[in-house]
Amino acid sequence: MGVKTKVSSAAIAAAMVATAACTTNPYTGQREISRTAVGAVLGAGAGYVLGDVVGGRSDRAEKIIGAGIGAVAGGAIGAYMDRQEAELRRETAGTGVDIIRQGDELLLRMPAGITFDFNSYAVRPEFRATLDDVARTLVNHPQTYVDVLGHTDSVGSAEYNQRLSEQRARAVADYLVARGVNPARIATRGYGLTMPIATNDSEAGRAQNRRVEIKIVPVRQEDFQQPGY
Repeated sequence: MGVKTKVSSAAIAAAMVATAACTTNPYTGQREISRTAVGAVLGAGAGYVLGDVVGGRSDRAEKIIGAGIGAVAGGAIGAYMDRQEAELRRETAGTGVDIIRQGDELLLRMPAGITFDFNSYAVRPEFRATLDDVARTLVNHPQTYVDVLGHTDSVGSAEYNQRLSEQRARAVADYLVARGVNPARIATRGYGLTMPIATNDSEAGRAQNRRVEIKIVPVRQEDFQQPGY
């Protein structure tokens, strides 16, 4: 399947979900897809599954417990993520960071043009203040998993892009840890060129595909209710 076909399919699916049920978040004033309508869609076009975290919830729970991080009770999850979303929107306003709310999860989408120089995985000095703000919000809301996900465009070999996406994800994760985010909460993954959100046939599209995303997922009580816990 070509990139254009994948993007078109994702756009159609997202439009169907959005049409099905949009609500206004009372904390942020933002229009968003309702928690019940979103189903298994997270980050239209990115291929994520709602609720997934890098490495799996049960595997991450042991680290979370060891770090003394608690869980959010089911009925309180929505309000907890509402407050975190509102704070992140305030802190990142005007920075070029997109915040996507899907159900009880948040996806921060950061174009590489504002985070990294071309062909580099060193965080740009002018973007560090924004990451400082993101880190502070994450520290203020410790009961979440934090997945840092790296992506590239299709220029160059798949192997090179895979390595670069991993390096950029790790660079952002290391920065967050250095600013106080508990490393037990953080996992990284590089997707290379495999998850475009736009066409790679134009520079504008390639610029959208070169990105780092931070996926924020609530730690739920049932994550600790596995055998052995």
